[in-house]
Amino acid sequence: MTKIVNSWNEWGRLRRVIVGRADGTMVQAPEPATVRDWPQWGFPKGTYGTLPQEMEDAANEQLDGFAALLESHGVVVDRPEVLDFSQKVSTPDWKQDSMFGVMPPRDVLLTVGNEIVEATMSQRARWFEYLAYRPLLEKYFTEDPEFRWEAAPKPRLTDATYVDGMEFWEYAESLPDEEQIERFTKKKQWNLTEAEPLFDAADIGRFGRDLFVQRSTTTNGKGIDWLRRHFPEHRVHEVLFLEAHPMHIDATFIPLRPGLALSNRKRVPISDEMKELFALNDWEIVPCAEPAYNADTKPPLCFCSEWLSMNTLILDEQTIFVEETELAQQQQFSDLGFEVIPVPFWAVGPFGGGLHCATADVYRDGTMEDYFPKQIPGY
Repeated sequence: MTKIVNSWNEWGRLRRVIVGRADGTMVQAPEPATVRDWPQWGFPKGTYGTLPQEMEDAANEQLDGFAALLESHGVVVDRPEVLDFSQKVSTPDWKQDSMFGVMPPRDVLLTVGNEIVEATMSQRARWFEYLAYRPLLEKYFTEDPEFRWEAAPKPRLTDATYVDGMEFWEYAESLPDEEQIERFTKKKQWNLTEAEPLFDAADIGRFGRDLFVQRSTTTNGKGIDWLRRHFPEHRVHEVLFLEAHPMHIDATFIPLRPGLALSNRKRVPISDEMKELFALNDWEIVPCAEPAYNADTKPPLCFCSEWLSMNTLILDEQTIFVEETELAQQQQFSDLGFEVIPVPFWAVGPFGGGLHCATADVYRDGTMEDYFPKQIPGY
């Protein structure tokens, strides 16, 4: 029997990983958790459908190329199954006119040590997404006797889970970013209520014994509480950043190696306790480089921000994969002592993210270590 699952942080030598697929990805049907409005690209509010075939082909070419590149560096690459994401789905509580896709496994799967947790997810379109990964998880379970396979409580996602349903987005997005930060971010109240635990796996940064979880539009307070109870041997820290529409931490704050983290130069941490904790333990936090794209020049139908520039994948403590057009970010990593491996990847953005989003760790070298031995009481 082989040990297949082991990953405690974001920087141990990567040995096995899941890489997503772009096939059949949808501009998802509107729902209380999210609404798309792209009239300039043929999807005005209320409409939905598959992304254009030429975009899907370009994204899959880059995903397949990245998978081959990883394999050339000795990494075992697994791929999820593709479902019919255009189908209507339902539970006894709701009906949804489409699913989403299976490009970003990082959103769904959280690996902590020898355990993989299926996240709750907070969008109805993504409720059934875990099914695409079940064949892989079943394989790991059969072949690895130490693998712990967990599924967080599936949420009901009734109307009680959301603040004002789809009307929330029309109101919130009418406000300038500064006002959204004041009204929602600083008050920890976006579109989700506290009716049930909710979290996306991509809102969690893994630093050994310490897990940093972003409160966001996809992760609520009860979700963070569930993670604290589920991982009693870890310290789970809630974090907030100056961001109008927070969704997933890996384009905001990422560890690079012990003692070094990269922070979004605009989305700075709000919490004084978080900054104090890093300083107390001699961690250096560096602001990221300027991205190559902006809101006007990123690809069409892309709901991800231009800060995918810092959405990278670490091979080991000296080597990092970076999108090939993000030259300033590449230079910064080089200056920090990394060997940079450029990867063409911006065609993947409209399908759900960058290099980190498109992957989910299965095995990295290392054990659970304490990188923050000096703690702040109550944080």
